[in-house]
Amino acid sequence: MKPVIREAKPEDKPFIEEIAKLTWEGEDYLARVFESWVKDGHFYVLELEGKVIGTAKLTLLPDKVGWLEGLRVHPDYRGRGFGRMIQNFMLQKGEELAKEGLINALEFSTYFLNKESIAMAKKDGFKIVKRYYIMGKAVEEIKPSKPSDSTIASLEELEYEEYIPVGWKFVHKVPEALDWLKEKAIIKECGGTKFMMPKDSESAFVPFRLSKPYVEQLLPCMGYEASNANQKYIEIMVPEERKELLEPLREFGFEVWDNPQEPNVMVFRKPLV
Repeated sequence: MKPVIREAKPEDKPFIEEIAKLTWEGEDYLARVFESWVKDGHFYVLELEGKVIGTAKLTLLPDKVGWLEGLRVHPDYRGRGFGRMIQNFMLQKGEELAKEGLINALEFSTYFLNKESIAMAKKDGFKIVKRYYIMGKAVEEIKPSKPSDSTIASLEELEYEEYIPVGWKFVHKVPEALDWLKEKAIIKECGGTKFMMPKDSESAFVPFRLSKPYVEQLLPCMGYEASNANQKYIEIMVPEERKELLEPLREFGFEVWDNPQEPNVMVFRKPLV
């Protein structure tokens, strides 16, 4: 029987949960976002002989960006070309959405150790447009403090240029991003400082401002939210151009994952028009 790529359905969840348990040592976010992704649309699965063995999602972001995420292949089926099959399908979907005027580029982010994904992206014409350091600090090292709910009134509150990190999504800092953040992000306040978290994707905390005292003020509140989400670490993204923050954050117990010399998170882009 030939593999089939189709829209994900609610009854696919057990297969997705199985893939998630076998990805990133069981810490994959895919099962947590399943319902919201099905509702959002452009969520696809690869089915082989009645079993879902792969997934991919295309999410519409501000500035006519088609964001690729959630590309997975069940470990038992890797190395057989299924990842490439899904990737080609998603590229085709991107072209279709571009012809409809809904997007003008495809983008995605990945970790620097994901060599296969990086090689495939470069072969398909994607270019690196932004790089970050993802840093983590153990939640158990923090005395938690409950934050209060908050809002964002202007993008000027966010000390980020061009791209705003929201989990592992990176949103263009354009006017329509404000409404998108109000809908898709959870915003919290901690003693006059603010941070946000994505509602429906992999979690990484986003301090509104990037400085040693600002992050220090937020630590107890980010620790509280991480504990509630059963996360072992607080993770934040530091833009490459703010590399001078790495050492001050290390003083708080943050570590750059896998300790590379260069940034360990890359944002790729492929124009479609």
